[in-house]
Amino acid sequence: MGTKGLIAAGALFACLATGGQLLAHHAFGGEFDANKPVLLKGKVTSVEWVNRHARSHGEVVKPDGTKEEWMVEGGTPNTLLRRGFTKDSLLPGTEIVVDGYQARDHSLLRANGRNVTFPDGRKLFMGSSGTGAPLDGADPTEKK
Repeated sequence: MGTKGLIAAGALFACLATGGQLLAHHAFGGEFDANKPVLLKGKVTSVEWVNRHARSHGEVVKPDGTKEEWMVEGGTPNTLLRRGFTKDSLLPGTEIVVDGYQARDHSLLRANGRNVTFPDGRKLFMGSSGTGAPLDGADPTEKK
């Protein structure tokens, strides 16, 4: 194999090696609807501290008493830690209020979380920065 063949093979390998990661990450507008804000009140059932986006799951009780299990996507675990979250912040059973934006597929009980408010009134930004999310004032790093 000549030099050109080695370069082509290397480029192909690089594309294949990163392809899964590239597909796993998305812009806000690709998955969430900026015109569909949600306010979710309920108890945390579990949290996934995984890259690319941490995810919290919670039980929301609707006005008629029925329960729904919502998944709320946040920033990366590292970003959340820098904003003041710890693995103990969202323990199962913790009552929280999350405001954010629903998934584009409105049949899914999924949202991009912006702010989470704790029972003591403390509020932390949990959303992803720089992903095309609406300039809603929730992101402390957004330029005004």
